[in-house]
Amino acid sequence: MTDTAQQRPAGRADALAVGRRPHPVPTRWRDLSLVPVIFVLGVAGFIVSPAFLTRDNLIGVVQQSTELGLLVLGEALILISGRMDLSLESTIGLAPVAALWLVTPAHGGRFEGLGLLPAWTAVPLCLAVGAAIGAANGFLVLKLRVNGFIATLGMLTMLRGLHLGLSEGRSIGDVPESFAYLGKAVWLGVPAAVWICPALFALGGAALGCLRHGRALYAIGGNPEAARSAGLRVDRITWAVLAVGGLLAAFAGILYTGHYGAVSASQGNGWIFQVFAAAVIGGISLKGGRGTLFGALTGVLTLQLVINVMTLGGVPPLWTQFLNGLIIIIALVISRFTGGEKQD
Repeated sequence: MTDTAQQRPAGRADALAVGRRPHPVPTRWRDLSLVPVIFVLGVAGFIVSPAFLTRDNLIGVVQQSTELGLLVLGEALILISGRMDLSLESTIGLAPVAALWLVTPAHGGRFEGLGLLPAWTAVPLCLAVGAAIGAANGFLVLKLRVNGFIATLGMLTMLRGLHLGLSEGRSIGDVPESFAYLGKAVWLGVPAAVWICPALFALGGAALGCLRHGRALYAIGGNPEAARSAGLRVDRITWAVLAVGGLLAAFAGILYTGHYGAVSASQGNGWIFQVFAAAVIGGISLKGGRGTLFGALTGVLTLQLVINVMTLGGVPPLWTQFLNGLIIIIALVISRFTGGEKQD
């Protein structure tokens, strides 16, 4: 992905532009392009079923978007920096299992762990596992120079196997109360996850727009050599972003576990396709250096609304995967002719 960016000349003008905020004018309309789509989906949903606009249904749609949304947030940051991470879909399942394996007593019930640490450490352990997975991906890609797609694909497969091995292929339902709290808590009459996910998107968007290292992601994704010429520590920043992506995936696993009351044996399976679908239709460039987190968030909401409208309309859920793939292809075609991206 970064090979194309590295072929561009790292001139003085590029180097001087690295530290500045990306020019917003060409992308503002792209960021808002899904807002009319969301409105149309809302009208279609109401036509299909009056239950669509009920409070419970809308809150349900948003809550079901939170776990996927955190994966999209992590992937969007990684894509903007010019990399990709396929292993996020396995991290959302393995990180909770690994944490529970360390805190669950050896004779604690159906799932037997090591019981090495107290139950209250499950949340920080889960987050640490996620960050460690992202850091391991960074080591493979940045230090060993392994192809990022192949490295993270291998990591996805390995983590999935480790998840199944630790859980013995069964769901884990007996989780500590502290671990399940955020996923099932209700704040001001709304699930806590509904507050947390948009807050993290807002925090990430503020970091990309206001902080030097946040703006540096666009420079690194667009032209890493120019970024190096401007004095940015490209590898260190990219490594940190991969670790943050893993941490966000682990946090998504915490919310998912609390929401459904268990760690599913298939948790995260196939999610990476939805992650890329949401990112692409939200305007995140697969070549790096383009896109905003607001666009990515609208991509998540669009996907979930499409699924919700289909469900209310009686369309079998087996068609969801086909629809996600179709949405990705349409978004890529639109991006090709409206976003100015040239395909190799």
